[in-house]
Amino acid sequence: MTFSLAIVGRPNVGKSTLFNRLVGKKLALVDDRPGVTRDRREGEGRLGDLTFRIVDTAGLEEATPASLEGRMRAQTEAAIGDCDAILFMIDARIGLTPTDRAFADLVRKAGKPVILVANKSEGRGGEAGTLEAFGLGLGDPIPLSAEHGEGLSDLYDALCDALPEQTRLEEEDEEEEEEEEDDADEVPVEGEAEPEKPRRPIKVAVLGRPNAGKSTLINKLLGEDRLLTGPEAGITRDSISVNVTYAGIPLELFDTAGLRKRSRIDDKLEKLSAADALRAMKFAEVVVILIDATRPFEEQDLRIADLVAREGRALVIGYNKADLVPRGGLATRLREEIDHLLPQVKGVPIVPLSGLMGHGLDKLVAAIASAHKVWNKRVATNPLNRFLQQVTENHPPPAVSGRRIKLRYMTQPKARPPSFVLFCSRTDAVPESYIRYLVNGIRETFDLPGVPIRLTLREKDNPYAD
Repeated sequence: MTFSLAIVGRPNVGKSTLFNRLVGKKLALVDDRPGVTRDRREGEGRLGDLTFRIVDTAGLEEATPASLEGRMRAQTEAAIGDCDAILFMIDARIGLTPTDRAFADLVRKAGKPVILVANKSEGRGGEAGTLEAFGLGLGDPIPLSAEHGEGLSDLYDALCDALPEQTRLEEEDEEEEEEEEDDADEVPVEGEAEPEKPRRPIKVAVLGRPNAGKSTLINKLLGEDRLLTGPEAGITRDSISVNVTYAGIPLELFDTAGLRKRSRIDDKLEKLSAADALRAMKFAEVVVILIDATRPFEEQDLRIADLVAREGRALVIGYNKADLVPRGGLATRLREEIDHLLPQVKGVPIVPLSGLMGHGLDKLVAAIASAHKVWNKRVATNPLNRFLQQVTENHPPPAVSGRRIKLRYMTQPKARPPSFVLFCSRTDAVPESYIRYLVNGIRETFDLPGVPIRLTLREKDNPYAD
Protein backbone atom coordinates (compact mmCIF):
# COMPACT_ATOMS: atom_id res chain seq x y z
CA MET A 1 0.00 0.00 0.00
CA THR A 2 1.37 3.39 -0.98
CA PHE A 3 1.24 6.58 1.05
CA SER A 4 2.19 10.24 0.75
CA LEU A 5 4.69 12.35 2.71
CA ALA A 6 5.01 16.12 2.84
CA ILE A 7 8.36 17.70 3.80
CA VAL A 8 7.75 20.94 5.70
CA GLY A 9 9.88 23.36 7.67
CA ARG A 10 11.19 26.90 7.59
CA PRO A 11 13.25 28.05 4.58
CA ASN A 12 16.76 26.72 3.89
CA VAL A 13 16.73 23.67 6.18
CA GLY A 14 17.34 21.20 3.31
CA LYS A 15 13.85 20.08 2.27
CA SER A 16 14.61 20.01 -1.47
CA THR A 17 17.89 18.18 -0.87
CA LEU A 18 16.06 15.42 1.01
CA PHE A 19 13.40 15.35 -1.71
CA ASN A 20 16.07 14.79 -4.38
CA ARG A 21 17.70 12.11 -2.21
CA LEU A 22 14.45 10.14 -1.79
CA VAL A 23 13.40 10.51 -5.42
CA GLY A 24 16.86 9.53 -6.65
CA LYS A 25 17.09 12.43 -9.12
CA LYS A 26 18.00 16.11 -8.95
CA LEU A 27 14.49 17.30 -9.74
CA ALA A 28 14.12 20.17 -7.28
CA LEU A 29 16.32 23.24 -7.54
CA VAL A 30 18.77 23.56 -4.64
CA ASP A 31 20.71 26.67 -3.63
CA ASP A 32 22.28 28.11 -0.49
CA ARG A 33 19.89 31.05 -0.30
CA PRO A 34 16.52 30.62 1.47
CA GLY A 35 13.18 30.58 -0.32
CA VAL A 36 14.25 28.80 -3.53
CA THR A 37 11.23 26.45 -3.59
CA ARG A 38 7.86 28.12 -4.17
CA ASP A 39 5.47 25.61 -5.71
CA ARG A 40 4.94 22.21 -4.19
CA ARG A 41 6.64 19.51 -6.25
CA GLU A 42 5.60 15.85 -6.21
CA GLY A 43 7.67 12.79 -7.01
CA GLU A 44 7.87 9.02 -6.53
CA GLY A 45 10.13 8.35 -3.53
CA ARG A 46 11.84 5.12 -2.55
CA LEU A 47 13.44 4.15 0.74
CA GLY A 48 14.43 0.51 1.07
CA ASP A 49 11.39 -1.54 0.06
CA LEU A 50 9.01 1.40 0.61
CA THR A 51 7.52 3.29 -2.32
CA PHE A 52 5.57 6.47 -1.66
CA ARG A 53 4.58 9.88 -3.01
CA ILE A 54 6.83 12.61 -1.67
CA VAL A 55 5.93 16.32 -1.76
CA ASP A 56 8.50 19.11 -1.51
CA THR A 57 7.02 22.33 -0.18
CA ALA A 58 7.97 25.99 0.20
CA GLY A 59 9.49 27.13 3.48
CA LEU A 60 6.94 28.18 6.09
CA GLU A 61 7.07 31.91 6.80
CA GLU A 62 4.93 34.39 8.71
CA ALA A 63 3.30 36.66 6.12
CA THR A 64 -0.03 38.20 5.10
CA PRO A 65 -2.23 35.96 2.91
CA ALA A 66 -2.13 38.39 -0.04
CA SER A 67 1.68 38.51 -0.25
CA LEU A 68 3.81 36.10 -2.25
CA GLU A 69 5.09 34.45 0.94
CA GLY A 70 1.49 34.11 2.16
CA ARG A 71 0.44 32.38 -1.07
CA MET A 72 3.46 30.07 -0.75
CA ARG A 73 2.37 29.19 2.79
CA ALA A 74 -1.13 28.39 1.51
CA GLN A 75 0.41 25.91 -0.95
CA THR A 76 2.33 24.27 1.91
CA GLU A 77 -0.80 24.04 4.05
CA ALA A 78 -2.63 22.40 1.13
CA ALA A 79 0.16 19.81 0.91
CA ILE A 80 -0.16 19.16 4.67
CA GLY A 81 -3.88 18.59 4.25
CA ASP A 82 -3.43 16.07 1.42
CA CYS A 83 -0.61 13.93 2.87
CA ASP A 84 -0.69 10.86 5.14
CA ALA A 85 2.34 11.83 7.24
CA ILE A 86 4.53 14.91 7.73
CA LEU A 87 8.31 15.14 7.77
CA PHE A 88 8.99 18.22 9.89
CA MET A 89 12.57 19.33 9.27
CA ILE A 90 14.84 21.61 11.29
CA ASP A 91 18.45 22.72 10.85
CA ALA A 92 20.49 20.93 13.54
CA ARG A 93 23.47 23.26 13.07
CA ILE A 94 21.45 26.39 13.81
CA GLY A 95 19.19 24.82 16.42
CA LEU A 96 15.61 25.72 17.23
CA THR A 97 14.31 29.13 16.26
CA PRO A 98 11.04 30.86 17.23
CA THR A 99 9.82 30.14 13.69
CA ASP A 100 10.39 26.39 14.21
CA ARG A 101 8.37 26.49 17.42
CA ALA A 102 5.51 28.42 15.81
CA PHE A 103 5.21 26.05 12.88
CA ALA A 104 5.56 22.99 15.09
CA ASP A 105 2.22 24.05 16.60
CA LEU A 106 0.74 24.31 13.10
CA VAL A 107 1.93 20.81 12.21
CA ARG A 108 0.69 19.43 15.53
CA LYS A 109 -2.82 20.79 14.88
CA ALA A 110 -2.96 18.90 11.55
CA GLY A 111 -3.63 15.72 13.51
CA LYS A 112 -1.40 13.55 11.33
CA PRO A 113 1.67 11.44 12.13
CA VAL A 114 4.72 13.71 12.36
CA ILE A 115 8.33 12.58 11.95
CA LEU A 116 10.81 15.12 13.31
CA VAL A 117 14.01 15.29 11.23
CA ALA A 118 17.13 17.15 12.39
CA ASN A 119 18.98 17.77 9.12
CA LYS A 120 22.66 18.67 8.69
CA SER A 121 23.59 16.47 11.68
CA GLU A 122 26.83 15.15 10.21
CA GLY A 123 29.80 15.58 12.53
CA ARG A 124 29.59 17.13 15.97
CA GLY A 125 28.20 20.45 14.83
CA GLY A 126 24.61 19.22 14.89
CA GLU A 127 24.54 17.43 18.24
CA ALA A 128 23.31 20.44 20.22
CA GLY A 129 20.56 21.26 17.74
CA THR A 130 19.38 17.66 17.71
CA LEU A 131 19.06 17.67 21.49
CA GLU A 132 17.16 20.98 21.38
CA ALA A 133 14.61 19.40 19.02
CA PHE A 134 13.23 17.32 21.89
CA GLY A 135 11.68 20.56 23.16
CA LEU A 136 9.22 20.70 20.25
CA GLY A 137 7.21 17.81 21.68
CA LEU A 138 7.00 16.02 18.31
CA GLY A 139 8.77 12.86 19.42
CA ASP A 140 12.37 11.78 19.13
CA PRO A 141 14.26 13.69 16.42
CA ILE A 142 16.05 11.68 13.73
CA PRO A 143 19.62 12.88 13.07
CA LEU A 144 19.96 13.07 9.31
CA SER A 145 22.20 14.40 6.58
CA ALA A 146 20.23 14.75 3.35
CA GLU A 147 23.36 15.95 1.52
CA HIS A 148 25.43 12.88 2.41
CA GLY A 149 22.65 10.29 2.83
CA GLU A 150 23.33 9.60 6.50
CA GLY A 151 20.53 8.49 8.85
CA LEU A 152 18.19 7.12 6.16
CA SER A 153 17.90 3.77 7.95
CA ASP A 154 16.55 5.57 11.03
CA LEU A 155 14.10 7.43 8.80
CA TYR A 156 12.94 4.09 7.38
CA ASP A 157 12.24 2.75 10.88
CA ALA A 158 10.39 5.95 11.79
CA LEU A 159 8.17 5.66 8.71
CA CYS A 160 7.31 2.06 9.57
CA ASP A 161 6.41 3.08 13.14
CA ALA A 162 4.36 6.12 12.08
CA LEU A 163 2.44 4.34 9.29
CA PRO A 164 2.28 0.65 10.25
CA GLU A 165 -0.71 -0.16 8.04
CA GLN A 166 0.63 1.53 4.90
CA THR A 167 4.16 0.18 5.23
CA ARG A 168 3.23 -3.44 5.93
CA LEU A 169 2.55 -5.70 2.94
CA GLU A 170 -0.36 -7.83 4.05
CA GLU A 171 -0.91 -11.41 2.96
CA GLU A 172 -4.11 -10.40 1.18
CA ASP A 173 -2.19 -7.96 -0.99
CA GLU A 174 0.28 -10.67 -1.91
CA GLU A 175 -2.56 -13.05 -2.84
CA GLU A 176 -4.19 -10.35 -4.98
CA GLU A 177 -0.90 -9.79 -6.81
CA GLU A 178 -0.62 -13.54 -7.49
CA GLU A 179 -4.21 -13.63 -8.82
CA GLU A 180 -3.46 -10.69 -11.12
CA GLU A 181 -0.39 -12.50 -12.47
CA ASP A 182 -2.50 -15.64 -13.10
CA ASP A 183 -5.15 -13.58 -14.91
CA ALA A 184 -2.46 -11.98 -17.06
CA ASP A 185 -1.30 -15.42 -18.18
CA GLU A 186 -4.78 -16.44 -19.34
CA VAL A 187 -5.36 -16.41 -23.11
CA PRO A 188 -8.38 -14.29 -24.11
CA VAL A 189 -11.30 -16.28 -25.52
CA GLU A 190 -11.90 -15.75 -29.23
CA GLY A 191 -14.76 -13.35 -29.83
CA GLU A 192 -14.35 -11.55 -26.53
CA ALA A 193 -13.28 -7.92 -26.68
CA GLU A 194 -9.91 -7.29 -25.08
CA PRO A 195 -9.88 -4.53 -22.47
CA GLU A 196 -8.61 -1.25 -23.86
CA LYS A 197 -5.21 -0.16 -22.65
CA PRO A 198 -5.22 3.22 -20.92
CA ARG A 199 -3.95 5.99 -23.17
CA ARG A 200 -0.54 7.28 -22.26
CA PRO A 201 -0.73 10.99 -21.41
CA ILE A 202 0.76 13.46 -23.89
CA LYS A 203 3.75 15.24 -22.36
CA VAL A 204 3.23 18.97 -22.84
CA ALA A 205 5.69 21.68 -21.76
CA VAL A 206 4.36 25.24 -21.51
CA LEU A 207 7.09 27.78 -22.34
CA GLY A 208 7.13 31.51 -22.75
CA ARG A 209 8.43 34.82 -21.46
CA PRO A 210 7.97 35.76 -17.79
CA ASN A 211 4.43 36.72 -16.75
CA ALA A 212 2.83 35.32 -19.91
CA GLY A 213 0.25 33.42 -17.82
CA LYS A 214 1.62 29.86 -17.95
CA SER A 215 0.74 28.87 -14.38
CA THR A 216 -2.69 30.52 -14.60
CA LEU A 217 -3.47 28.56 -17.76
CA ILE A 218 -2.50 25.22 -16.19
CA ASN A 219 -4.53 26.01 -13.07
CA LYS A 220 -7.58 26.65 -15.24
CA LEU A 221 -7.08 23.32 -17.05
CA LEU A 222 -6.78 21.57 -13.67
CA GLY A 223 -9.77 23.38 -12.20
CA GLU A 224 -7.88 24.25 -8.99
CA ASP A 225 -5.15 26.60 -7.74
CA ARG A 226 -2.45 23.97 -7.89
CA LEU A 227 0.35 26.31 -9.02
CA LEU A 228 1.44 29.57 -7.45
CA THR A 229 0.30 32.61 -9.44
CA GLY A 230 0.29 36.38 -8.99
CA PRO A 231 1.02 39.71 -10.67
CA GLU A 232 4.76 39.41 -9.95
CA ALA A 233 6.93 38.27 -12.86
CA GLY A 234 9.17 35.24 -12.39
CA ILE A 235 7.18 33.48 -9.65
CA THR A 236 7.71 29.98 -11.07
CA ARG A 237 11.18 28.53 -10.59
CA ASP A 238 10.96 24.74 -10.68
CA SER A 239 9.41 22.91 -13.63
CA ILE A 240 6.34 21.36 -12.01
CA SER A 241 4.62 18.32 -13.56
CA VAL A 242 0.86 17.80 -13.13
CA ASN A 243 -1.53 15.30 -14.74
CA VAL A 244 -4.98 16.18 -16.04
CA THR A 245 -7.57 14.69 -18.38
CA TYR A 246 -9.35 17.42 -20.34
CA ALA A 247 -12.11 16.63 -22.85
CA GLY A 248 -11.13 12.96 -22.65
CA ILE A 249 -7.48 13.64 -23.57
CA PRO A 250 -4.90 12.73 -20.87
CA LEU A 251 -2.12 15.29 -20.53
CA GLU A 252 1.02 15.56 -18.43
CA LEU A 253 1.64 19.30 -18.20
CA PHE A 254 4.97 20.88 -17.26
CA ASP A 255 4.82 24.42 -15.90
CA THR A 256 8.14 26.16 -16.48
CA ALA A 257 9.92 29.35 -15.51
CA GLY A 258 9.77 32.32 -17.87
CA LEU A 259 12.62 32.49 -20.38
CA ARG A 260 14.39 35.80 -20.94
CA LYS A 261 17.33 36.64 -23.18
CA ARG A 262 20.49 34.98 -21.93
CA SER A 263 22.33 38.32 -21.85
CA ARG A 264 19.79 39.64 -19.33
CA ILE A 265 20.17 36.74 -16.89
CA ASP A 266 22.69 37.54 -14.17
CA ASP A 267 21.23 35.70 -11.20
CA LYS A 268 22.45 32.14 -10.65
CA LEU A 269 18.99 30.99 -9.55
CA GLU A 270 17.37 32.32 -12.73
CA LYS A 271 19.97 30.44 -14.76
CA LEU A 272 19.06 27.23 -12.92
CA SER A 273 15.35 27.89 -13.52
CA ALA A 274 15.93 28.49 -17.25
CA ALA A 275 18.00 25.30 -17.53
CA ASP A 276 15.21 23.37 -15.78
CA ALA A 277 12.66 24.80 -18.24
CA LEU A 278 14.79 23.75 -21.22
CA ARG A 279 15.18 20.27 -19.73
CA ALA A 280 11.38 19.98 -19.47
CA MET A 281 11.14 21.02 -23.13
CA LYS A 282 13.57 18.29 -24.19
CA PHE A 283 11.53 15.60 -22.44
CA ALA A 284 8.17 16.89 -23.77
CA GLU A 285 6.38 15.73 -26.92
CA VAL A 286 4.38 18.89 -27.59
CA VAL A 287 5.48 22.39 -26.56
CA VAL A 288 2.98 25.20 -26.08
CA ILE A 289 4.60 28.62 -26.48
CA LEU A 290 2.46 31.13 -24.64
CA ILE A 291 2.51 34.69 -25.98
CA ASP A 292 1.11 37.65 -24.06
CA ALA A 293 -1.38 39.36 -26.37
CA THR A 294 -0.83 42.69 -24.62
CA ARG A 295 2.83 42.57 -25.67
CA PRO A 296 3.55 42.09 -29.38
CA PHE A 297 5.32 39.11 -30.91
CA GLU A 298 8.96 39.69 -29.92
CA GLU A 299 12.34 38.30 -30.84
CA GLN A 300 12.47 36.19 -27.67
CA ASP A 301 9.32 34.33 -28.76
CA LEU A 302 11.04 33.57 -32.07
CA ARG A 303 14.13 32.32 -30.27
CA ILE A 304 12.06 29.96 -28.12
CA ALA A 305 10.14 28.65 -31.13
CA ASP A 306 13.34 28.12 -33.09
CA LEU A 307 14.84 26.24 -30.14
CA VAL A 308 11.78 23.97 -29.96
CA ALA A 309 11.98 23.29 -33.71
CA ARG A 310 15.69 22.45 -33.53
CA GLU A 311 14.96 20.09 -30.66
CA GLY A 312 12.38 18.35 -32.88
CA ARG A 313 9.24 18.86 -30.79
CA ALA A 314 5.69 19.49 -32.01
CA LEU A 315 4.67 23.11 -31.54
CA VAL A 316 1.47 24.95 -30.62
CA ILE A 317 1.30 28.73 -30.12
CA GLY A 318 -1.15 30.00 -27.51
CA TYR A 319 -2.10 33.66 -27.84
CA ASN A 320 -2.94 34.31 -24.18
CA LYS A 321 -4.91 37.29 -22.78
CA ALA A 322 -6.62 37.63 -26.15
CA ASP A 323 -9.69 39.06 -24.38
CA LEU A 324 -7.68 42.21 -23.55
CA VAL A 325 -6.99 43.25 -27.17
CA PRO A 326 -9.35 44.10 -30.07
CA ARG A 327 -9.98 41.19 -32.42
CA GLY A 328 -10.03 42.96 -35.77
CA GLY A 329 -7.85 40.85 -38.09
CA LEU A 330 -5.73 39.61 -35.19
CA ALA A 331 -5.65 35.94 -36.21
CA THR A 332 -4.89 36.73 -39.86
CA ARG A 333 -2.03 39.10 -39.03
CA LEU A 334 -0.54 36.66 -36.55
CA ARG A 335 -0.75 33.76 -39.03
CA GLU A 336 1.04 35.72 -41.74
CA GLU A 337 3.69 36.95 -39.34
CA ILE A 338 4.47 33.52 -37.87
CA ASP A 339 4.53 31.72 -41.24
CA HIS A 340 6.96 34.36 -42.48
CA LEU A 341 9.22 34.35 -39.42
CA LEU A 342 9.05 30.59 -38.66
CA PRO A 343 9.08 28.80 -42.02
CA GLN A 344 10.62 25.70 -40.39
CA VAL A 345 7.26 25.02 -38.65
CA LYS A 346 4.92 26.47 -41.25
CA GLY A 347 1.26 25.97 -40.45
CA VAL A 348 1.78 25.77 -36.67
CA PRO A 349 -1.58 25.93 -34.82
CA ILE A 350 -2.36 29.36 -33.29
CA VAL A 351 -4.99 29.40 -30.54
CA PRO A 352 -6.35 32.68 -29.10
CA LEU A 353 -7.25 32.05 -25.46
CA SER A 354 -7.59 33.49 -21.98
CA GLY A 355 -6.08 31.42 -19.19
CA LEU A 356 -7.70 33.59 -16.52
CA MET A 357 -11.24 33.46 -17.95
CA GLY A 358 -10.97 29.93 -19.37
CA HIS A 359 -11.71 30.91 -22.97
CA GLY A 360 -10.29 28.78 -25.79
CA LEU A 361 -9.14 25.84 -23.62
CA ASP A 362 -11.06 23.29 -25.72
CA LYS A 363 -9.37 24.54 -28.89
CA LEU A 364 -5.96 24.50 -27.20
CA VAL A 365 -6.28 20.86 -26.06
CA ALA A 366 -7.59 19.86 -29.50
CA ALA A 367 -4.59 21.58 -31.12
CA ILE A 368 -2.22 19.74 -28.77
CA ALA A 369 -3.79 16.38 -29.66
CA SER A 370 -3.66 17.20 -33.39
CA ALA A 371 -0.01 18.31 -33.22
CA HIS A 372 0.90 15.14 -31.32
CA LYS A 373 -0.79 13.03 -34.01
CA VAL A 374 1.09 14.82 -36.81
CA TRP A 375 4.36 14.48 -34.85
CA ASN A 376 3.87 10.68 -34.78
CA LYS A 377 2.74 10.39 -38.41
CA ARG A 378 4.47 7.95 -40.77
CA VAL A 379 4.29 8.01 -44.56
CA ALA A 380 4.58 4.83 -46.65
CA THR A 381 7.51 4.49 -49.02
CA ASN A 382 5.46 4.18 -52.24
CA PRO A 383 3.66 7.54 -51.87
CA LEU A 384 6.98 9.16 -50.95
CA ASN A 385 8.66 7.98 -54.15
CA ARG A 386 5.68 8.98 -56.26
CA PHE A 387 5.97 12.42 -54.68
CA LEU A 388 9.72 12.46 -55.43
CA GLN A 389 9.11 11.57 -59.06
CA GLN A 390 6.48 14.29 -59.41
CA VAL A 391 8.55 17.09 -57.86
CA THR A 392 11.65 16.20 -59.88
CA GLU A 393 9.59 16.29 -63.08
CA ASN A 394 8.13 19.67 -62.17
CA HIS A 395 11.36 21.15 -60.84
CA PRO A 396 14.51 19.02 -61.32
CA PRO A 397 17.55 19.78 -59.18
CA PRO A 398 19.96 22.23 -60.78
CA ALA A 399 23.13 21.02 -62.45
CA VAL A 400 26.25 21.95 -60.50
CA SER A 401 29.55 22.41 -62.41
CA GLY A 402 27.88 20.99 -65.50
CA ARG A 403 26.99 17.69 -63.78
CA ARG A 404 23.44 16.58 -63.07
CA ILE A 405 22.28 15.54 -59.58
CA LYS A 406 20.27 12.30 -59.54
CA LEU A 407 17.53 11.84 -56.89
CA ARG A 408 17.03 8.09 -56.62
CA TYR A 409 14.96 7.04 -53.62
CA MET A 410 13.21 8.38 -50.50
CA THR A 411 11.97 6.70 -47.32
CA GLN A 412 10.89 7.61 -43.78
CA PRO A 413 12.91 5.66 -41.20
CA LYS A 414 11.25 7.21 -38.13
CA ALA A 415 8.75 9.70 -36.78
CA ARG A 416 8.77 11.95 -33.67
CA PRO A 417 9.48 14.23 -35.56
CA PRO A 418 8.91 12.99 -39.14
CA SER A 419 12.37 12.19 -40.52
CA PHE A 420 13.10 11.31 -44.15
CA VAL A 421 16.16 9.99 -45.96
CA LEU A 422 16.84 10.87 -49.61
CA PHE A 423 19.35 8.76 -51.54
CA CYS A 424 20.97 10.76 -54.29
CA SER A 425 24.24 11.44 -56.05
CA ARG A 426 26.61 14.24 -54.99
CA THR A 427 24.97 15.03 -51.64
CA ASP A 428 27.37 17.89 -50.98
CA ALA A 429 26.28 19.65 -54.18
CA VAL A 430 22.52 19.78 -53.48
CA PRO A 431 21.63 23.46 -52.82
CA GLU A 432 19.95 24.42 -49.55
CA SER A 433 17.18 26.11 -51.52
CA TYR A 434 16.29 22.80 -53.21
CA ILE A 435 16.26 20.99 -49.85
CA ARG A 436 13.79 23.60 -48.55
CA TYR A 437 11.72 23.06 -51.70
CA LEU A 438 11.54 19.33 -50.98
CA VAL A 439 10.70 19.86 -47.30
CA ASN A 440 7.89 22.30 -48.14
CA GLY A 441 6.57 19.84 -50.71
CA ILE A 442 6.56 17.02 -48.15
CA ARG A 443 4.76 19.24 -45.63
CA GLU A 444 2.01 20.24 -48.09
CA THR A 445 1.58 16.87 -49.82
CA PHE A 446 1.37 14.72 -46.69
CA ASP A 447 -0.30 17.29 -44.41
CA LEU A 448 2.43 17.83 -41.80
CA PRO A 449 1.75 21.36 -40.46
CA GLY A 450 3.48 22.81 -37.44
CA VAL A 451 6.14 20.14 -36.89
CA PRO A 452 9.83 20.22 -37.81
CA ILE A 453 10.73 17.93 -40.70
CA ARG A 454 14.13 16.27 -40.91
CA LEU A 455 15.54 15.50 -44.39
CA THR A 456 18.87 13.68 -44.54
CA LEU A 457 20.78 13.19 -47.81
CA ARG A 458 22.71 9.98 -48.35
CA GLU A 459 24.96 8.89 -51.15
CA LYS A 460 25.53 5.23 -51.99
CA ASP A 461 29.12 4.06 -52.07
CA ASN A 462 30.67 3.93 -55.53
CA PRO A 463 32.00 0.38 -56.07
CA TYR A 464 34.44 1.71 -58.72
CA ALA A 465 35.83 4.55 -56.58
CA ASP A 466 39.15 2.73 -56.00
